[in-house]
Amino acid sequence: MSDAIKHECGIAHVRLLKPLDFYKEKYGTAFYGINKMYLIMEKQHNRGQDGAGFASIKLDMSPGERYISRVRSVAQQPIQDVFEQINERINTVLVNTPECTNDTALQKRMVPYLGEVMLGHVRYGTFGKNSVESVHPFLRQNNWMHRNLILAGNFNMTNVRQLFKNLVEIGQHPKEYTDTITIMERIGHFLDDAVTKVYKKLKKEGYTKMECSPLIAERLNLKKILKKSAKNWDGGYAMAGMLGHGDSFVLRDPAGIRPAYYYMDDEVVVVASERPVIQTVFNVDYHSVHELPPGHAIITKKSGETKINKILEPTERKACSFERIYFSRGSDAEIYKERKLLGKLIVPEVLKHINNDIKNTVFSFIPNTAETSFFGMVESVEAFLNKTKTDEILEGRRSLSAEKVTQILSQHTRIEKIAIKDVKLRTFITEDSSRDDLVAHVYDITYGVVKKEDNLVIIDDSIVRGTTLKKSILKMLDRLSPKKIVVVSSAPQIRYPDCYGIDMANLESLVAFRAALALLKDYKQDQLIDDVYAKCKAQEHLSDSEVKNYVKEIYSPFSAEQISSKIADLLSGDEINAEVVIIFQTIENLHKACPDNLGDWYFTGNYPTDGGNRVVNQAFINFYEGKNERAY
Repeated sequence: MSDAIKHECGIAHVRLLKPLDFYKEKYGTAFYGINKMYLIMEKQHNRGQDGAGFASIKLDMSPGERYISRVRSVAQQPIQDVFEQINERINTVLVNTPECTNDTALQKRMVPYLGEVMLGHVRYGTFGKNSVESVHPFLRQNNWMHRNLILAGNFNMTNVRQLFKNLVEIGQHPKEYTDTITIMERIGHFLDDAVTKVYKKLKKEGYTKMECSPLIAERLNLKKILKKSAKNWDGGYAMAGMLGHGDSFVLRDPAGIRPAYYYMDDEVVVVASERPVIQTVFNVDYHSVHELPPGHAIITKKSGETKINKILEPTERKACSFERIYFSRGSDAEIYKERKLLGKLIVPEVLKHINNDIKNTVFSFIPNTAETSFFGMVESVEAFLNKTKTDEILEGRRSLSAEKVTQILSQHTRIEKIAIKDVKLRTFITEDSSRDDLVAHVYDITYGVVKKEDNLVIIDDSIVRGTTLKKSILKMLDRLSPKKIVVVSSAPQIRYPDCYGIDMANLESLVAFRAALALLKDYKQDQLIDDVYAKCKAQEHLSDSEVKNYVKEIYSPFSAEQISSKIADLLSGDEINAEVVIIFQTIENLHKACPDNLGDWYFTGNYPTDGGNRVVNQAFINFYEGKNERAY
């Protein structure tokens, strides 16, 4: 993706099912779990470079012994920083207490972070300050072991205002107005209530206060707590948590918007945001790693008993299609095939715009995530070319000379590496006045492979804002002096903001929205902008279930082709000499390529939860009123 998108977070959870001695004996180290957590988090670093955090719980510690450890970082390389801090603490203990080097029981008592239950998080902040206080996992502390709650997730809630209000109404005083704190305090409220009820029941049964503690851990019904907590959540989420005594869970939203995968054997329970991460780290095959069903939680008790429980009734599956196009690792077998198919399906439209002139066309891609779609596109172009060759030979039959046949067979698809990502400028550009000039040099080009009579076809996985295309890529490609530049997006036009964990929160940043506004003005239909604003305002006080997405009306007067053409005009301007064409994937082809991930609200405005319609209307209101505010 040429446009920078800070996208969703990643979760990592490891629960060791054997004593630490087992891992020391089998794998040579009691730090097996920590090592695996590092690998899982590092292999998901694409999901979050704003911050990283790690927390662990030690089982069966005596009173006065530390059983919870947590470390977080917002350093330039936060994952490495987190584990450097962990290793430093471990090494300090081992140096100062050499007698624990081969004694796992002593290691567990003395060494921080060395526990059986671990939770990790890599963060991309969608809004708010990028400070260490904003980094997961979050900790809700209590002197009662059972009431300690550690929470991390890949999520956004659309109805945080209502959830916050509900907390206040039951007498709580949340320390922050954020969805993370609100969710944690909501779970914490029902956790406190459940612990109190179990404790009172045990007292009635005649147990002493000290005897109650381990029995609370046994009897606590985490499934019931999650059911009560999540009852009114509206959003996309993969929510992970640990209780102080050692219970843990990962809960997925009912529409399956945000991803979660798990693996279990007799040694470990593992949960992560991506399947291939688990496959690689634990050396297991594709079929051993399962997708956590929507609306379900994987719950592991302190005893090690693990169950998949239905917490919320699953709704129509709307798993995020952008996961497949861009966010997730392309090494997943299914995702790899889907991305290739996205490239194949768009070829007929490409051929139409180059008049089937493969001989005078150079094909390339925007690094790096578009590479797989590029492979699919090239395969389809090659198939078309082979058919053309076959038809030409069959048509000529015996009249063709050997020289002519050789000439026909020598035709090939011209594939070149055109765009080269040169430097990571975005990490340090802060001043707007200089940023534009620097962004123009994010990519460099390969000179000498494109002729003046050539078309240049270049595929990107998606076009969101169009900023880098306009300020860098198109100018760069134009320097090669092609006849025509065809920019291909393997994703459809991104028309609507996200509210489930991606930082596409406002409308005016989306180039498709700006193109639709420009068309309304061109056709003197800009009164529609006022009409849509009035309709959105009229819904402000309705319940989420009653709200309709009126922003769709901004696009309805125009075909997808008209909007694509306008996007090309907006991004090319007068500075580009070559003819510029921009082709987007169709919604129909997206569904063909990603049949199990039909969460297409970015493109269609068909939000998977009621809160999405309220958010998109509020985003339009903010745009109309000139407010640079979060719509949820």
